[in-house]
Amino acid sequence: MSKREQGFTLIELMIVVAIIAIIASIAIPNLLSARLNANESSAIATLKNISSAQAQCRVSCIIDSNGNGQGEYGYFGELSGRTPVRGANNAATAMRMNPPVMSTAFGNIAQARVQRSGYIFQMFLPDPTSQPVAEAALGGATPAAGPGQVDAQRAETLWCCYAWPQTHGTSGKRTFFVNQSGDVLGTNHLTWNGTQGTIYDGVTVVPTGLQAYVNVLPPGITVRNMACPAAANTTGADSNRWVVVQ
Repeated sequence: MSKREQGFTLIELMIVVAIIAIIASIAIPNLLSARLNANESSAIATLKNISSAQAQCRVSCIIDSNGNGQGEYGYFGELSGRTPVRGANNAATAMRMNPPVMSTAFGNIAQARVQRSGYIFQMFLPDPTSQPVAEAALGGATPAAGPGQVDAQRAETLWCCYAWPQTHGTSGKRTFFVNQSGDVLGTNHLTWNGTQGTIYDGVTVVPTGLQAYVNVLPPGITVRNMACPAAANTTGADSNRWVVVQ
């Protein structure tokens, strides 16, 4: 065989390229779907771990800013040992959780949020009217007392945390929520009628604290707050359908 007769013909190369393209068109979506599922599963597991960590924090009584002998829930900075736990008027004390009840990786806080496996996590504690108060930008509580700041007594019973995709549709599709009840709720950003609801996406649209609480207020309650029930298997304040994640 001469040198000119060696190698592949143009048609053979085109067939090989076509086969590779077909395989890629099948494999790539499956890989992306697997990545989304893995990120969502990780977010759910993380929220369950956060719930356990909060329970440990409260039982340990290391955070007792009003000195009544009742433990309080904490922020990521406190739970991870990055920041000192709060004392009177939310001022930092000389104590840190040692050992921390959460991985020190959750001490990597920026703009009051933690990023893990394609998801953004943010913790909220209640103010004197049970309205949600976000964590300080670099972790822990903002020193002060009064409206808009963490209330010690209410922080003994109330907290919540959200997890939403860093990039909706790429790093995750669903948003998740957990509070002191221990149930993880999830929304696919649709209403019960199947129409488009609120989509939480990176830093563009973010939960600000009460979105996963019931849309219809219980009797006797005129203002929605963290003492209201979470929207388990019903409509949330954001009009999204929130269901308990098994």
